[in-house]
Formats: sequence, structure tokens, C-alpha cells
Amino acid sequence: MRRPALLVGIAIVICASIDLAQTSNEVSFVNEGVINAPIQEVWKALSTSEGYKAAGPALAEVDLRIGGTIRTRYRADGPLGDAETIENVILAYEPPTMIAMRIQKPPASFPFKEAWKKTWTVITLIPIDGTHTRLHGASLGYGNDDESKAMRAFFERGNQQTIESLQKHFAERGIN
Repeated sequence: MRRPALLVGIAIVICASIDLAQTSNEVSFVNEGVINAPIQEVWKALSTSEGYKAAGPALAEVDLRIGGTIRTRYRADGPLGDAETIENVILAYEPPTMIAMRIQKPPASFPFKEAWKKTWTVITLIPIDGTHTRLHGASLGYGNDDESKAMRAFFERGNQQTIESLQKHFAERGIN
């Protein structure tokens, strides 16, 4: 019975956070990959400040709570909190299997000035066996306008690079 209550909670948080009337024409996409690590290790990589760096950013800070933030900076030439910091708000999570987030503040140089306001991402971790985890990233809320289409292409590539960074991180560490 825990799962239905969680899904209702997620729906309430998402509806409160996003104007669903603006996303009625949403287009979604999925990125997936198998990580050669147990689910608990992959969860640590997504839910802790030090671990999140395995996903690719040079700097990361994770405040794992509903309404908490994941702040990242992909280049190390400035501090977290500056104009180039990406800030995502955590909408929901269920350790060690799911985290949902949306962009709260993009970096100043982000070329998509409006489309990001309507999107969110749900990352689901699925244990395959004791040493492999499937990462399923569903991106939602993308519109059909030109800016949304361009941002979708940007994140389809970027999200796949994130999965590849995690795969490389765990391959180098030899976690199994």
C-alpha cells in the first residue's frame, strides 16, 4: 500500500509545482542505461553531494529532502551559488529507487529561457541483480515549440552523458 500513497504524493507535489495547463501538449523522452554497481551504490551517487560528482559535474551539493535542492556546476572555474550554478528542486524521492526533480534556476548562460519552466525529471533505479542497476530517466513537460524541441535535444544528449559518466565512474572503481 505504500506505493499508491507515494504516487499520490508525487502527483500533488508536481501539480502544485507546475502549471499543468501549460504542459497539455507535453512530449517526454527516456534515457536508460545499466550501471555495473548495486542499487545502494548508485543511489549514493545520486543522493549525496560527493557522490553526485560521479554524474559529471565538477561541483555538487545535494540537500536530500522534499523541497531540497541539487546544486551543480559543470565547470570548476567558479563557486557553487554563482550565476552558472544549476539548481534543481527535489519534488519527491523514495530511497533507493526514485528521485523526481525540476529545474529551479538554470545557469545564466542557459540558452533556453522559457522551456525549462515546464519540465521535470523522474529517475528510477531498478535492481537487475546484486551487482547491476538499470537507471531509467523520464523527462517530462516538453512542449512542441521550437525552444522546447531544441532543449529536448540538448537534454537527450546531456542525460545520456550523465548515464555514461556514472557507468565510467563505477567501472573505474570496480564496484560489484
